[in-house]
Amino acid sequence: MRQKWVESANGVKNQPCPPNQASDLFLQGGSHIAKMAHTATEIGSIVQELALALAEGWIQKISQPLPDSLLLEVRVPGHTRRLLCSVREGTARIHLVRETLPNPPTPPSFCQLLRARIQGARIDSIESIPGDRIVRLTLTSRDGPVALVAELFGRNADLLFLNGEGRVLATLRHNKDRVSQTYQAPSPSRSSPSETAVPTPEPRPPTNEDPFPLSSRLEILYREREAELSHLTQVRQRESILRKTLKKLLRRMEALRRDLEQARRYEPYARYGELLKANLGLLKKGLPAVSVVDYYDERLPELTIPLDPSKGPQANMDAYFAKYRKFVSAQREILPRVAAIETDVQQLHAELETIKNGTWQAPNHDRQPTPTTMSRPSRKQAANEERRGPFRRFISSDGHPIFVGRNARENDELTFGLAKSDDLWLHARGTPGSHVVVRLEKGIDPPPETIRDAATLALLYSDLKKSGKGDVIYTKRKWVKKSKGQAPGAVTVTQEKTLYVTLDKPRLAALKGRTTDGVM
Repeated sequence: MRQKWVESANGVKNQPCPPNQASDLFLQGGSHIAKMAHTATEIGSIVQELALALAEGWIQKISQPLPDSLLLEVRVPGHTRRLLCSVREGTARIHLVRETLPNPPTPPSFCQLLRARIQGARIDSIESIPGDRIVRLTLTSRDGPVALVAELFGRNADLLFLNGEGRVLATLRHNKDRVSQTYQAPSPSRSSPSETAVPTPEPRPPTNEDPFPLSSRLEILYREREAELSHLTQVRQRESILRKTLKKLLRRMEALRRDLEQARRYEPYARYGELLKANLGLLKKGLPAVSVVDYYDERLPELTIPLDPSKGPQANMDAYFAKYRKFVSAQREILPRVAAIETDVQQLHAELETIKNGTWQAPNHDRQPTPTTMSRPSRKQAANEERRGPFRRFISSDGHPIFVGRNARENDELTFGLAKSDDLWLHARGTPGSHVVVRLEKGIDPPPETIRDAATLALLYSDLKKSGKGDVIYTKRKWVKKSKGQAPGAVTVTQEKTLYVTLDKPRLAALKGRTTDGVM
């Protein structure tokens, strides 16, 4: 009965595999699996298990722990499950995993594309092509139907992302010859006889403790190797980032030192200015130089000061004072920046040394820290670091903070994490776009200009941007709800009002001038 329900609910079209064969292919001891990729029969068995595990699921997180592996975090009613797809030669496979794998410091381009296109998508079906090692994951994203196709055969294994028309948008292997082409399944003749000839021992049925035994067995077999390869990938990518960052820092430090050396030539110019000031009556326009007594030297020598013949006495004096101020400014600003860069360089060298010694360990979070001097080298760095956050941030014409989400995940965090019940919430009507929140004190009504500022931002960061006009809904945050199972960014709104706005260029320019995160 369970097999029949899975096929009808999830559109599984592969040939059903007898229960005893479904278990024996993976649970007998592991040596068969560890030496080769899945056979077509094995894939059919796994797909049946995945269809049951991922029913009514939607993709809430995407990562690429290895260059040839993709991990989808799928939320199903009451559970979060992780689907791993590997296209590595000899061990290409697809199955569930319980443990996460460490991510590289920077997500690869294929992972970034999928995060932008299918994060929050609903899983409609998972199916395998009978007799071949191809698995198709059909999804409904906010842009419409799309699909992921895993070709799990030998050295040609790949993972392809298709649009609703069946055209290849990208591949995990970066196969440019297939991009923009209509997808066609390769010939099923790739499976060799040795891969399909598998004995049939006693089955191990699912239990309450282990409802997905096929995936569990595969995860155990590959866990140590995957973790090792993932760590090596992290090390290589981190080393590349460190060396590039170090090169930039050294170039910047050299440039700052040149500026400082240039400014040091102006150190005696304050004395020149004071001496000219004391002898203004002796100066005339057109003089190339003037000789004065240097009162700052106890020997009272005569000092010749060069002049600009095109300038008058006062202008020459002011020019010397101005250049001296450059020296003072350089000492005040450049020296701390050089010192900060030197500290960062030492940290980078220390981390590179841990990589060289084989003792480098990734931090608990995915994103590696970078030196502060690379992100914002000015003297206002500390204040800017405090203001920066995970959202776009603006100040309305009336002085109220405005927050704008950048993606579906940030929209959820903004609306249901940062926003308070009395804050103003806005969104472009009837189209994908960012959540916008205006921070308000309790009992304070938003001024009309603030509402229009926030509505303009809601229109700007939505699909109505191209048209330059449209309706924006707004209400208090407490009237924005999220139902169980809704995709990230999807909400239900009540008590809303509608405002028709256009992209007013002067208003946008004023808002951009009042952004507090430096990112537009």
